Amino acid sequence: MPDTSRAHALELDARDPLAGLRKRFRLPAGVIYLDGNSLGALPDDVPGALDDVVRQQWGVGLIRSWNDADWWNAPTRVGAAIAPVIGAAPDQVVCGDSTSVQLFNTMIAALRMRPGRNVILTDPATFPTDAYLADSVARLCNAEVRRVPAAEAAAVLAADGADIALAAYNHVDYRTGELRDLAGITAAAHAAGALVLWDVCHTAGAVPIDADAHDLDFVVGCSYKYLSGGPGAPAFLYVARRLQQDFDPALTGWHGHAEPFAMESGYRPADGISRGRIGSPPLLNMLALEAALGVFAETDMAAVRAKSLALTDLFIACADELGLEVATPREHALRGSQVAVRHDAAHPIMAALIDRGVIGDVRPPDILRFGFNALYVSYADVVDAAAVLGDIVATGAHLDPKYAVRSTVT
Repeated sequence: MPDTSRAHALELDARDPLAGLRKRFRLPAGVIYLDGNSLGALPDDVPGALDDVVRQQWGVGLIRSWNDADWWNAPTRVGAAIAPVIGAAPDQVVCGDSTSVQLFNTMIAALRMRPGRNVILTDPATFPTDAYLADSVARLCNAEVRRVPAAEAAAVLAADGADIALAAYNHVDYRTGELRDLAGITAAAHAAGALVLWDVCHTAGAVPIDADAHDLDFVVGCSYKYLSGGPGAPAFLYVARRLQQDFDPALTGWHGHAEPFAMESGYRPADGISRGRIGSPPLLNMLALEAALGVFAETDMAAVRAKSLALTDLFIACADELGLEVATPREHALRGSQVAVRHDAAHPIMAALIDRGVIGDVRPPDILRFGFNALYVSYADVVDAAAVLGDIVATGAHLDPKYAVRSTVT
């Protein structure tokens, strides 16, 4: 049986090559933060960077900072900083706008890039926003959404892919943490002549994506989860270099124009990844993200993934000892960086956990989600959190009436 003792956890922390990165984050005393899969902890570099942006760049530089502080190039500069985290060359990633906007734009572009094909293939259990957007795009473009589970996508593409323009899938099941077959689905889509859009919101910064190595077409991800860009931080878009000149998005703002300051009445797209820009970006959020990304220069995704798997292995072992049902796959190849535990009283249990300083979240109807950011979660955090969870379940502390009406972190 795996050793789930606190003494062993402390030994693992002492040997952890990433342990020094924990001090790069502001973690409140008395809190074990296992909700980094929804909102990352605050990086220590961000407050100072934002203070400079607000007081100096905006307060003193005013509009001159678009040039003097290079605000204009922030979307491509921050995109280039994200690129190594997702295994991409820097000229293939742009940052800006929300995940929803980037997904919408890319879905329509894919349909335009595959004339004569009118089907978007997606998972019936995809993240709700992805499903809503696919349906909206289909209505706008006279297309069809075909819902096929990720496990069956490659077979459907091989057998009936002639009318499929785009396969749009989440890299991980946001509820259970099950990792999808990114390489297999991508290869099957390409063999069928279709394009692929991967939503990596729940894996970017925690799981290697290797966009270039897997010959991916489009990748969209948010930056406020494992990248710790902060609430409302902008999303990013990866467009493979081989597709950039044909990329034809629905939203064509002046920042994506070939000569934005010529103020032409007609739209001419910029070359390269800059055509993925739309309008003025949310600069405060983007520059906070830029500061947050600095920690990734001190490690690599292989090391992050190794610790993520070790942390989740340990938590799964603890859950097994507590007799709890684990919904997350145990195989490393099938697991993201979260562990989902099923319990009929998921909401009150999480409320009780939060009361005791262990912050995770819930997905209905019965899933307790615990996200593990390898940059700042320790092995001792894992066993301590599991001990609190075990005590709540064993004592029935969650049955206190105050937890029946208390809302939880979402």
